[in-house]
Amino acid sequence: MTASEIIAQQAFEDASDFFDLTEKQHQQRLLRLANILYCLTDLTTDYYKQLASSDNCPLEFRLAVKLVESKRYVLKLNRPVLVGVVFAMWGEHNRLKKKSPLNPNGEDSLRVKIEQLNWITMGSMVDWHLYPVDDGCPDNSAGIAEQILADHPDKNKVSVLRLVDALPVSEGPLKNLASADDSRKGGAIILGCQQALTDNVDCVMYTDADNSVHLGQLGLLLKPYVSESVKVVLGNRKHPDSILVKQEERWGVGIKTLRHMQRMIGRAIFSNNIQDTQAAFKLYDREVIKYILAEPSVYDFSFDTDWIFAAMKGEYPLLTVPFAFIDSDEESASLTQGPMTTWYTLLRGLATAAKARDIDHNHEMVRIFEDHIHSHADLELIIDDLPEQLRDIEEVDIGDPLIFAPREIEHWLVEKKQVDVETLS
Repeated sequence: MTASEIIAQQAFEDASDFFDLTEKQHQQRLLRLANILYCLTDLTTDYYKQLASSDNCPLEFRLAVKLVESKRYVLKLNRPVLVGVVFAMWGEHNRLKKKSPLNPNGEDSLRVKIEQLNWITMGSMVDWHLYPVDDGCPDNSAGIAEQILADHPDKNKVSVLRLVDALPVSEGPLKNLASADDSRKGGAIILGCQQALTDNVDCVMYTDADNSVHLGQLGLLLKPYVSESVKVVLGNRKHPDSILVKQEERWGVGIKTLRHMQRMIGRAIFSNNIQDTQAAFKLYDREVIKYILAEPSVYDFSFDTDWIFAAMKGEYPLLTVPFAFIDSDEESASLTQGPMTTWYTLLRGLATAAKARDIDHNHEMVRIFEDHIHSHADLELIIDDLPEQLRDIEEVDIGDPLIFAPREIEHWLVEKKQVDVETLS
């Protein structure tokens, strides 16, 4: 073994298989490991990837390899790129603050994002500006962010925005929002993108307010954007080369039915092998952002699919990339609202966007969804049951209307509702 290989092997053996998003020491330790691996210039990224693919590779080492791959590309860039990084804040008061006995879920997320962006861009031609946008947060996330920035050395590179200050308006992409109460993340992301365009960014990356996505992975998005002129780069947590640390989802067996409907409604997306529509790790060229914001169709957290539909309609090149994601679920709004409320919003937004963008979709499935699914309560009726037609099908066949046609789904939904009515009576 070479001297560098010995160092890398020792780093592998010393790496931890546990990573806590609330622990500052874990964040610092990860960057130290990434710096060590990065500096072993005679070892290729492919060499590290091979180590990371082994069954016994510690999580920390795998995360560091993603960061090394990202940084090595960023430092090779020979032209300037200004990236606007946007995220929405609603109920983020705990994750924005540091961890403490009184705030056990604190992630110090704003400071951490700034440190990660500084790390990935240091010594490169890439620059960044951060846009945290308060989405009408009742806990004053914007005020907390401003307090954090008050004495921060990089405060001039962060613009804290409030959606409430931008509404109402009679024109522009936010004209259909009467107030911040009508937005559920999408309106805040739009406002952040508007400001980023005003500031002449080259592209916009959007993420979440927590630390689930290490922004040191920015180079994974920039590589196809710059090297291959891809206008839209979408993170894909389902890619075999991704790292996904997530709480086990305890859906009922009926989740297969929801996904079957989802893939028919969103046929243009899912038929193009875009499986992870909600990943908070996406990059859009400024030209695409302008096209999308000319007429957004939804303002809740289903906006992701509206934007993907729009990019397809505009015939902009899209590409998906693997990345690392560690779930930050303790303060998640989806836990508060419930899984079927989340799924209802996703399906409703998908149907709305498919029609508004006039993109390829199963029209009959959209009609049936709108006629028979009116709230999360209707999904609760079917989540613990699975139609016989879907019980033994393969993953690749989910969404195939020849296996379980929309009309069959409609009859099944009517029967389920009738049984529920009879049970209640």
